[in-house]
Formats: sequence, C-alpha cells, structure tokens
Amino acid sequence: MSDAYDPADFPPLAVTVDLVLMTVHEGRLAVLLQHRSEPPHKGAWALPGGFVRIDESLDAAARRILVDKAGLGDAWLEQLYSFGDPRRDPRMRIITIAYFALVPAEELAAALADHTDLMLAPLAALPPLAFDHAAIVDHATARLRGKLDYAPVAFALLPTLFTLRALQDVHEAILGTPLNKPAFRRRMLETGWIEGTGTREAGGAFRPAELYRKTRRA
Repeated sequence: MSDAYDPADFPPLAVTVDLVLMTVHEGRLAVLLQHRSEPPHKGAWALPGGFVRIDESLDAAARRILVDKAGLGDAWLEQLYSFGDPRRDPRMRIITIAYFALVPAEELAAALADHTDLMLAPLAALPPLAFDHAAIVDHATARLRGKLDYAPVAFALLPTLFTLRALQDVHEAILGTPLNKPAFRRRMLETGWIEGTGTREAGGAFRPAELYRKTRRA
C-alpha cells in the first residue's frame, strides 16, 4: 500500500471558528446570536463565526472574530470542541472549532447597541439555528454546568464585590434550577473561592448584605 500523497484523494476542506458567548440576562442564561445575511441558511440565526485564514492560528482567528463579528474587544476564550460531521455545511467539507466564553451582560449590551445583526437569546427560547449550532450550544451549556462544581467560572459574570445572593442568582441561572440557600452558601465558603470584605452593600429596606470578593485561589 502506497503512502504517496495524491491531491485527488483529498477534496477541498476548510476550517472555521464559532463563538459561544454566554451571559446571564434578566435572570436567565443567554447566548449571543448573529443574523445570517448570506447563504447558506440566509436569514437564520447562528453563532458568530468565520473561516480561519491560511496564515493565522485558531486562537488568532477566534480573537479576530470576537472583534469583527461579536463587537467585543476582550474576553477569556476557552476552546470547547471540534465539530466535523461531513454534512454539517452544504458548501463543502468544513470543520469548525468552537470557542466558549462567559461575558458580563453589560459588555454584550454595548455590542448589541453597535451591531443590529446581533441578538441575545435565552437558552430556554432559542430560535432555530443554522448548521449544527444548536448542538454546539448544547455542548457548551453542558460543559459550563459541569464546571460549576469544580471551577470558579461564575465569577466572570459578577462585579469585583458581590453578595452571596448575587452569586447564587448566577448559579441558579446557569443551572436553570433553584438551589438550597444554606447548602449553597456553605459549599461556596468551603471552596475557599470567596472571602468576606467586612463591608456591606448600600441601601435596601432590610439589613444590608455583606459584600464578598473572590480569593487568589479562585
């Protein structure tokens, strides 16, 4: 059997990057979507994405698309998974590398204001998505929910100082289910990820809640 390279044995193949940018908006987990203006799937909603240039790395492509398509200058991107079903794109064989990030809602709001083709959609009410992007969103959601037990990912959606109530609200939005208040707070304190500041939030009709911050361990 010969190992010689024959171009006829390898039809054209391209690589794309798709971004799963999630946040908590109005108490629900949501994802940033872009309206497609070109075929295939013209008029459908999809994840922001694009082709990887011949002279750039995957990470560089993800950063470029983050700026050009999502209107964001900075976000911590994690490579999620590769999706390569031969039938996922009608144009040709295209493999996509999905990247994931949690982005504060305020930052996405600024991007939405500047890009009329973007929409923030709750995961519980997603429109039909182009390509296999629904499966990509499902994979990212499962990864995010799984990481809550062993990684301090929720802090990406919180300000520097926060209450335990706010921390629990983020966890509940991501998980899509209510949590037992005493058990949640005990677990968070036991992780060593948070510490009290000794100060309390301003205002409120009741006794102001203590403000916490993440530790170096987090």
